[in-house]
Amino acid sequence: MRIHGAPPCRFYNQMTSAEMKKIVAVDLFCGAGGLTYGLEQAGIDVKLGVDIDGSCKHALEANTNAKFLEEDVKDLDAEVLKKAWGKGNIRLLAGCAPCQPFSSYSLGKLDRDDPRWSLLHAFARLIKQTLPELVTMENVGKLTEHKVFQEFLNSLEEMEYEYRWDVLDCRHYAIAQSRRRLVLVASRLGTPTLPKPTTKNPKKWKTVEDKIGNLYPIKAGEYLEEDPIHVAAQLNDLNMKRIKASKPGGTWKDWPEKLRTKCHRKDSGKTFSSVYGRMEWGKPSPTMTGQCFGYGNGRFGHPVQNRAISLREAAILQSFPPNYEFVPEGKSVSIKDVGLMIGNAVPPKLAEAIGKSLVKHVELFQ
Repeated sequence: MRIHGAPPCRFYNQMTSAEMKKIVAVDLFCGAGGLTYGLEQAGIDVKLGVDIDGSCKHALEANTNAKFLEEDVKDLDAEVLKKAWGKGNIRLLAGCAPCQPFSSYSLGKLDRDDPRWSLLHAFARLIKQTLPELVTMENVGKLTEHKVFQEFLNSLEEMEYEYRWDVLDCRHYAIAQSRRRLVLVASRLGTPTLPKPTTKNPKKWKTVEDKIGNLYPIKAGEYLEEDPIHVAAQLNDLNMKRIKASKPGGTWKDWPEKLRTKCHRKDSGKTFSSVYGRMEWGKPSPTMTGQCFGYGNGRFGHPVQNRAISLREAAILQSFPPNYEFVPEGKSVSIKDVGLMIGNAVPPKLAEAIGKSLVKHVELFQ
């Protein structure tokens, strides 16, 4: 566990009890609200979520108490944050900048002109302009390998924040998913702490069966009328043959030669063994991505049904509650758009653990 930062800031002791009564947050890059939802479950009052994607408005506002602002964080005026926080509160600025430029799924092909590189600098700018008492950030672990992360840490030190960061395993926080994420917490009140794991023992990890084993069975291309988010993508005839030949936890190497793709026959494709794979009931799922609805995009095949996992199953494995709304009632569901919302979200259970650690941190200084 990494512990870094400037010496403790002493101004906190001068605050009145009225100023210490609650944590109020703004969620930057809020997406569908995974971070906001989890922070609220921890008792934090999230007033505002900001995202450039207006399609996330319903998900945030239907499931949380936060208001949605459609705006590019790079253009966001710090006064908007100050107004949302109000006065007399402990202010938290939270966020998960889009992680695609730093993700292992980019296969190392990083585009230095990608505008998303600058979003972490935009986050740092807003911190500098508002100096909230608390900051938290979640992102992919590979972000730590890039200069932009060290620049972000340097800026926190210059602003007299103490901080801790580490790459946390979601399986350790009752999430049925083998997802590893960078989590940073920073404070001007004193030394913050990262959430403590609750389930480090592999025998106690939540499994795919624990989470989605009781969902109503559907076929590829079908959806459940009572829950249109429980929808599975279509499979063409060839992919239907492939999934029928796939074993839970197995690989495309289990298929007859005639079903294998051309890329699998090349040396460059032989390492991608999880593509077109089925999950296993008795283990956590793989990392949910924005392409988690596609059988050919990773190990996203259902353990026993001949289809990819549904959007609802992906959301539950991401630790969203089973009734979480992503689109307004009666609106058609875009598998691609909702899949992206789910894959890009901060797992709510991880967010809740982060929120609880921040609440305890503040209580130490009351």
